[in-house]
Amino acid sequence: MPPAAKKKDAPALPISDRTIASLTQHFKLLADDSRLRILLTLAREGEMHVSALCHMLGQSQPAVSHHLTLLRMANLVGFRRDGKFNYYRMDASLLGDMLERLFADTGKASQLSFGEFSLTFSRNTGRRR
Repeated sequence: MPPAAKKKDAPALPISDRTIASLTQHFKLLADDSRLRILLTLAREGEMHVSALCHMLGQSQPAVSHHLTLLRMANLVGFRRDGKFNYYRMDASLLGDMLERLFADTGKASQLSFGEFSLTFSRNTGRRR
């Protein structure tokens, strides 16, 4: 069977192109070990000064600042300035919105099954920063 015919017969993926593109870009960004460590640390510890992140990663301030800039541009972290110092925090609202779209697009209210494991999503109703 020619490839074009095979593609035509395949069921359409119920996930929007926008959701796929957004998730792809963010997964590429988080595929970097340092950026993923920064995001997970901020999720666990809350707001942190850049020097604490440098110490945790064992990297220079310019390297960590570069990673933080990329994460900020993707709206995955937020920051506040206090004098000469920047404090960073995870901003999960964009990631939550993407996951919410993913689950909505697939028609699954809160859980996707992947064979031996499932991915569950629920949005906390607590305060947002």
